[in-house]
Amino acid sequence: MSIFRIGLVSISDRASSGVYQDKGIPALQEWLEQTLTTSFEIETRLIPDEQEVIEQTLSELVDEMGCHLVLTTGGTGPSRRDVTPDATLAVADRVMPGFGEQMRQISLHYVPTAILSRQVGVIRKQALILNLPGQPKSIKETLEGVKNDAGEVIVHGIFASVPYCIQLLEGPYIETKPEIVVGFRPKSAIREVKGE
Repeated sequence: MSIFRIGLVSISDRASSGVYQDKGIPALQEWLEQTLTTSFEIETRLIPDEQEVIEQTLSELVDEMGCHLVLTTGGTGPSRRDVTPDATLAVADRVMPGFGEQMRQISLHYVPTAILSRQVGVIRKQALILNLPGQPKSIKETLEGVKNDAGEVIVHGIFASVPYCIQLLEGPYIETKPEIVVGFRPKSAIREVKGE
């Protein structure tokens, strides 16, 4: 059974040069530790908003480190320095437009400027690469979705689709804590959990 490998990439000129502390990677790492019941390994990278550097980093994490999932944070807006989606598309084998659509759908529940986000989801070889927002609060919302006061899901978070996507890419079988996010699969794709 292959270990679930996750690449976390924070893209920020200022954080990568030490002007301020990166908050993206710690927020992602904490969320994954709280959510996943499957064991996993993490590779982290803190890099500037440079398209060539982003492309090289994403390619390295997938091709050399063997990551099944790569989550980026930052650099997805309309400003000239925001080139994360451009770099992600440049290294993609296939685009998964539903992820970007769903991320904007979730964010629109909180801010009207969600339509300015250019986040994308793509596949490169065995890996799913997703561009997440830069703010820890927005990262959590995007992954978990929109819930009402009773904790019921109104709009599904994107992570609900990640385990099945990784499974379809012949990666490891991933399970989550259902109180945080339920990984959806068709009945035919559900495996029995082996005894503890």
